[in-house]
Amino acid sequence: MAMVESTMLPLGTAAPPFELTDVVSGETITLGTFADAPALLVMFICRHCPFVKHVEQELARIGQDYGPQGVGIVTISANSVQTHPQDGPEHLKAQAEALGFTFPYCFDETQAVAKAYTAACTPDFFVFDQAKTLAYRGQLDDSRPGNNLPVTGKDLRAALDAVLAAEAMPGDQKPSIGCNIKWAPGNEPDYFG
Repeated sequence: MAMVESTMLPLGTAAPPFELTDVVSGETITLGTFADAPALLVMFICRHCPFVKHVEQELARIGQDYGPQGVGIVTISANSVQTHPQDGPEHLKAQAEALGFTFPYCFDETQAVAKAYTAACTPDFFVFDQAKTLAYRGQLDDSRPGNNLPVTGKDLRAALDAVLAAEAMPGDQKPSIGCNIKWAPGNEPDYFG
């Protein structure tokens, strides 16, 4: 397992557009789907990663807590099914249904959306404000598999709360850490340079 950190996309970056299919509903999900949302959370995860497995129940809770507040939430898996078939759409659908995800879970088959967001790891989190400019990118919280810290979601929750309240974002944004996104052979992004 190759462990990497978020690329820490510059704050203020406009949310890149996307058009992906929700593996559960079959509906097309775009950036415009969330046009009226006061905040947008974009999460890059997958099914097999131990870092995702460690936090996936908290991700479901975040959906249950923030969806009713109008926050737009979309989860995207960009792992190559050539190398990791266990992250294919049918497996993502099973994961979403088992966890009770209340938000779309999309499969980025071409990996173009992951590249547009400079996603590097699973999990990788991006919070955009109402104008869809980047307000937070970083970790869920300090918990990691094996470090015995509780999974609370405190960093991500603080970011969402700040955006919803139109307050200043916490200045100390720590990168997320997880397994590297499994790029299709020959499709590796150049932002790791």
